Amino acid sequence: MARPFDLFVHAVVIGAGATVIMDLWALFLRRAFGVASLDFALLGRWIGHFADGQFTHDRIAAAAPVRGERLIGWAAHYTIGVTFAAVLLVIAGPQWLARPTLLPALAVSYATLVAPFFVMQPAMGAGIAASRTPNPNAARLRSVVTHTVYGVGLYLAGEIWAMISAAV
Repeated sequence: MARPFDLFVHAVVIGAGATVIMDLWALFLRRAFGVASLDFALLGRWIGHFADGQFTHDRIAAAAPVRGERLIGWAAHYTIGVTFAAVLLVIAGPQWLARPTLLPALAVSYATLVAPFFVMQPAMGAGIAASRTPNPNAARLRSVVTHTVYGVGLYLAGEIWAMISAAV
């Protein structure tokens, strides 16, 4: 694998690119169909309460707001996207960077469903795999589709980065 700094740079570029694609998808869904996505302020609120030793909530929306929660949430969102890109790069190896393929990117994106289904949603009061939401199956489907888009984004960002890297 590449040196640690090179891995970091590749992960930042590819992970941020994939996360932007996922965010553009969410924006499209909201504007075209009125489908709401995760409010990153609530992600920031959840993380912000860690400093107080509180890791779970009955309803994160009802928890006390945290100063800078929106910024914390967006920073976490992109940090998570970059981290999962690094996982892809470590697993798939340097050959993936030179010739990205879709299957490893999708495999990692589907593995990342563990985070919302079994960590974030339960900790924020939505239950395991959104079981406490008004329409759990719709919430689950949105998560699967969003993570699929992230996986496609990993692949596309990898392709673009490979073309740029080959040109310089």
